[in-house]
This record gives sequence, structure tokens and C-alpha cells, in this order.
Amino acid sequence: MGNPSGSGAVTRLLIVEDDAATAQGLREGLGARGFEISHADSVEAAEALVAAGGWDALIVDRMLPGQDGLFFVRGLRERGYTVPVLILTALDTVDDRILGLRAGGDDYLVKPFALGELVARIEALLRRPTMGLRPMLRAGSVELDLIGRVARRAERDLELLPREFQLLEYFVRREGQVVTPAMLLRDVWNYNFELRSNLVDVQLGRLRRKLDRPGERHLITNVRGVGFVFRADS
Repeated sequence: MGNPSGSGAVTRLLIVEDDAATAQGLREGLGARGFEISHADSVEAAEALVAAGGWDALIVDRMLPGQDGLFFVRGLRERGYTVPVLILTALDTVDDRILGLRAGGDDYLVKPFALGELVARIEALLRRPTMGLRPMLRAGSVELDLIGRVARRAERDLELLPREFQLLEYFVRREGQVVTPAMLLRDVWNYNFELRSNLVDVQLGRLRRKLDRPGERHLITNVRGVGFVFRADS
């Protein structure tokens, strides 16, 4: 389970957590699932380990000694660090989650949590094709700043919420490929079960209204009975 890619290599996780009991629980629980775990109890220790390299994902607590974990994550992103980061916190308001994602976190998990959910979220992050890629992503007139989390179409800034940005990034990376609702629920929302709701349609509708101005070609279109496809314009 510690090797979602199936390549035979062990997945290496760096846990940045100052609470010794929590860190020990994560080391034991994730280690038992096949992950290779290292631990830093401060930003200074984490910076040294990050510089050493070789991590597949980071798990970062927000409340670190002397510094909010979000500042640490934001600093990594500003330096072009693209390894997935999952933020752990006891702060559970919507505003807190938005702050975490905008700081550069790829996912956000509120304490207390089930180990199984943490493992599922880590595996979902490792499936996303984001590691080692350049910080800018382009398809036709659409440009995504993966560090600043800013989206543009034809030099026009798109005022996207974090989930809308995730959706657009997912489609841009799969330009010309049919994307099903099940794929979106699994890879964008991290839902590994069937969800009978119009969640995907509602979120896509909001994204489309921001992405396409009147008179512009629709970039995300429906494939009847299957899903959706993104086709870039020139």
C-alpha cells in the first residue's frame, strides 16, 4: 500500500509535526502500511530534510513551534518545490481550509482523523501527475500558475476558488481525453465511493461560467452519456 505507483520503490513521506505522540502514531501507522517515514519537529529541521531531497509527499502540521506551517509550505512553493503537501490541522473552518490550499497545500485534513482516510488521501495525491512538473501549465490560451494558483485565459485573470482551480488543472493535464464524473470524484474530491449527487455538474457549471466569456468557444464540453472533455483553443 506504500507503493501506489506499482514501481517497486517504497514511498517516502516526511512528517512535519511537533507533537511527539501524534508523530509517533503517524510513524507507526503509516510505517505499517508500507511507507518509509521520516519526522521533523520544527521548520528548521524540515527545511534541512527537504533540501536533502527524495520525498514523495510531505505531511505538515499547521501549528509548528514559532511558525504557522502554512508559511513553511508557501515558502516551498515560492521556491518552485512541487512535491505534494497534505496539511494537518485542528482548525476546521472553511476559511482555514481555503488558506491552506492557497498557501500551496494539495490537500487539507482536519484532526482528529482516521488513519485509513489519511492513507487514501496520500495515495490520491501520489496519483496526481503534479510531481516534477514545471510551475506553469499551458493549453492554448489557458495558462495556470501552479505555485501562485492563478489561472488566466487569453491574458484575462480567472477568479477561481481552490476547487475550481483543481478542476481546471485536472482537465488541462488531460487535454483531449474524456474525463468521467467518477474520475473527478476520485482524483479531485478524493471520494473512493459512488456519490449520487449533482456535485460535479454544479462545480463544472461554475467553472465554465468563469472560463468562457460570451462569444468565446466553450473549452469544456459534454460527451453524452460518458463525461466531459477539455479542448484548448488556439
